[in-house]
Amino acid sequence: MSKWRFLEEKVQSLKDQGVYRELPVNHGPCDHVIDLDGRRVVNLSSNNYLGFATHPRVINAAKEAVDAYGAGAGAVRTIVGNQDLIGRLEELLAEFKEEEAVITFQSGFNCNIGTIQAISGKGDLLVSDELNHASIIDGVRLSKADKAVYRHADVDDLERVLKEKRADYNNVFILTDGVFSMDGDIAPLPEIVALARRYDALTYVDDAHGSGVLGRSGRGTVDHFDLHGDVDFIVGTLSKAIGVVGGYVATKQTVKDWLLHRGRPLLFSTALPPAATAATIESVKMLMESEEHTEKLWANARYFKRSLEKLGFDTGISRTPITPVMIGDEAKTLRFSKALLEAGVFVSGIVYPTVPEGTGRLRAMISASHTKDDLDQAIEAFKETGKALDVI
Repeated sequence: MSKWRFLEEKVQSLKDQGVYRELPVNHGPCDHVIDLDGRRVVNLSSNNYLGFATHPRVINAAKEAVDAYGAGAGAVRTIVGNQDLIGRLEELLAEFKEEEAVITFQSGFNCNIGTIQAISGKGDLLVSDELNHASIIDGVRLSKADKAVYRHADVDDLERVLKEKRADYNNVFILTDGVFSMDGDIAPLPEIVALARRYDALTYVDDAHGSGVLGRSGRGTVDHFDLHGDVDFIVGTLSKAIGVVGGYVATKQTVKDWLLHRGRPLLFSTALPPAATAATIESVKMLMESEEHTEKLWANARYFKRSLEKLGFDTGISRTPITPVMIGDEAKTLRFSKALLEAGVFVSGIVYPTVPEGTGRLRAMISASHTKDDLDQAIEAFKETGKALDVI
């Protein structure tokens, strides 16, 4: 008997359920149209919201940094990996986010698993939205603090938790995504902030899908609600709208000082490579110069969403360019995705365990780089496939 039988059976179970997938291979840049396994297809599954990943200014900044600084940082920040580029990026991000200080991590995921366990401990309580991103969930698991979960975006349920538990703890942290990546809805931040004031709690917002998308020039969900100074920890990613890689926490200088001593991903993993840091600086400068990129993103998103809704598709509760097309059955969701690919459009099917069972959906990610022809091709493919699979 194979010692790997316990995993072989699990993989076979995925195949039996019709949810096993082969990873597609992109032979080139992650643009609005890509070379996927040898076929040119419209790409509706990228987080490259603004097209910055392939923008000439961003690419040139990366190339120049490699020439000046080398391919890698060569060490963790606390030794000799703290290149001056990183400091320049953090100062620029703090200016852009209109917050006191910013500290960068190697990814948005690292921000959450590194920060949550560093700022909380025994005697504290972490109160988390039930649909928070996996990185928040894992960050909460790593903490020695107690945990509680409130129903998704339900401020009444959040207040119930705070009423019942606040008096028993030193510090209480309310953790939420700014934009929820599977449904595209926005957290009720004004109500959450009001509850935090009432119950003397700290607020922690993962704005990975809000940064570069919502607010003035993409300053994020906090800016969208005009809550500057009212959210204690703002996490952002540099791999989505910014188009590169990495993450950051916008907060107070005291928090940054502490994380530089206790943020484990910073202490035990090499710093961001110079090319990524310089490219990110250029992306942020572009956002600060003009709103043209975010305006194009929203124009494309509104056009695509309206077109699908007119055809009879259920696009859920999204209030952002994330456009879920609800299918339900997991196997049908993946069949739909495969049929779209055959029609020249790549949209990833999202099924359990990423989303709850029975809520499979195609998650279309619209970009500022999409042309109207790209979107029209995708809309027509959705129309024909939806009819063939009896979805519309």
